[in-house]
Amino acid sequence: MPAPKPLFQDLLELRDDTAKPLYQQLEDQLTRLIDDGTLPPGTTLPAERQLAERLSISRTTVQRSYNALRERKLLSAQGRLGSVVQGPGPRLHSGMDRLKGFTEEMRELGRVPSSQILEREVVNDRSIASIFGRSSHIDLLKLVRVRSGDGVPMSREIAWYNLERAPGLAQSDLSGSVYAKLAELGLPLIRCEQTIEAAAPTPEECAIFGFKRPFPCLLIKRRSYGADGDMLEYVEGLFRGDTYIYRLSLQV
Repeated sequence: MPAPKPLFQDLLELRDDTAKPLYQQLEDQLTRLIDDGTLPPGTTLPAERQLAERLSISRTTVQRSYNALRERKLLSAQGRLGSVVQGPGPRLHSGMDRLKGFTEEMRELGRVPSSQILEREVVNDRSIASIFGRSSHIDLLKLVRVRSGDGVPMSREIAWYNLERAPGLAQSDLSGSVYAKLAELGLPLIRCEQTIEAAAPTPEECAIFGFKRPFPCLLIKRRSYGADGDMLEYVEGLFRGDTYIYRLSLQV
């Protein structure tokens, strides 16, 4: 006969020897239990006072954690039923098997892509020019966009393009795929070098994503090259961490 599963509160371990506040520890651990299915959608959590007593913490601590989870749509208040697990929303599992732009990526995932251009200008930027391996006087097209899938903002992207190699971009319609436009200009991107790291959104990015407080995001930095090996694009994109997962397949 299989051993009974432990009560979920027995899986919680709050520590007082760390700088992270107790309410954030509780929120993080409840999020993990929801994400991994230990607390499936429809599960009713104990009342705030009841859980506080079981964990020997204040009711205010539990209340702050529950409120944060409600803001993130992981819990819903159900009157006398208490707080009920909603479960994580659908998350995008993007593959990293080949170079593709946001527009193509969204279409592959069954989403309707769209972009809002926040800033577009020709600039001279010494630090960015050095990334391209060019002089500080080179003209670069700076493009700041909010990229959305099905109308939901997914990323805020800052991109620079080498106008010395792709002067046609300066006057092109870039409301859609820049990668497709580069291909039209005879400059298709062939390969890229990409890094992914954790980052906190700025207040401006929180407003774009609808976060009431900063939520961990993915910062993707990419250098993209044409067929001749010349660098055409440098981009820094912040992707929201509550809906985006990158999937990587490795072979030995």
